[in-house]
Amino acid sequence: MTTKTSQQIDPFATLREHNYVNLTTFRKSGVPVTTPVWMAMEGNKGYIVTAKNSGKAKRLRNNPAVQIAPSTHMGKALGPAIDAKIRILSQEEAVAAQRALSQKYGWMYQFFRLMWRLRKTETIFLKVTVTT
Repeated sequence: MTTKTSQQIDPFATLREHNYVNLTTFRKSGVPVTTPVWMAMEGNKGYIVTAKNSGKAKRLRNNPAVQIAPSTHMGKALGPAIDAKIRILSQEEAVAAQRALSQKYGWMYQFFRLMWRLRKTETIFLKVTVTT
């Protein structure tokens, strides 16, 4: 008889308590690029916001396979990486992502939204799902 580990039940269990995760995307050449980002979880989905023209957004358009791991704000890994896939959300779908990020990060998220608007930075929302 096999028992389910907490990661099988909740693949984001190791990430929920952390404010930052390392998001590792891959260049066309296969070279990994790791960036610390905010990620808010809702059920079995994670949500990330980034600039529409960022390097990570470009890499994700070419390859949605990523790895995520808990980290510090400076990118120091605090746990093992999990294989995942990312999908860029439509404006309609982004409502859930905005809600989750706002609930988790509160005034800090609102402050960054204001900064993005003032700088005229277009943002996109990403949905993270764990691959099995």
